[in-house]
Amino acid sequence: MLNVGKIENGIVLDHIQAGKSMLIYHYLELNKLDCTVAIIKNARSNAMGKKDILKIETDAHSIDLDVIAFIDPDVTVNIIKGGELVEKKRISLPKEVKNVIKCANPRCITSIEQGVQHMFYLADSRRNIYRCRYCDEKYTEQEIEW
Repeated sequence: MLNVGKIENGIVLDHIQAGKSMLIYHYLELNKLDCTVAIIKNARSNAMGKKDILKIETDAHSIDLDVIAFIDPDVTVNIIKGGELVEKKRISLPKEVKNVIKCANPRCITSIEQGVQHMFYLADSRRNIYRCRYCDEKYTEQEIEW
């Protein structure tokens, strides 16, 4: 059995769909933070079969929960202070995401003008459909190239 030590202060992202922890790592830009990060892939789970877990020893406010929720809205966010669990959060799909996905419409302003943020709003929460804030181009999870 693998044993990963507890963290003193930070967050533990639990119940990540197996295989998505590296996406979260990438989009949160955890490689740019000067903190301890533990990535546990394909851990056994009674409820999910397999799951990923991320332990991040940093200030919980420095993590963008909207990015996490966009990639996997079923993640449980555990806030750790002094080595103890102080808060457990369930997240849901964000109403808007910025610079996570890019608009593929060649006529969209984000394709023409440099420096314009790629912004998408949640158009249909039942089917996880997002639309570009500028041109209304539709995106679903299946169309996003991770």
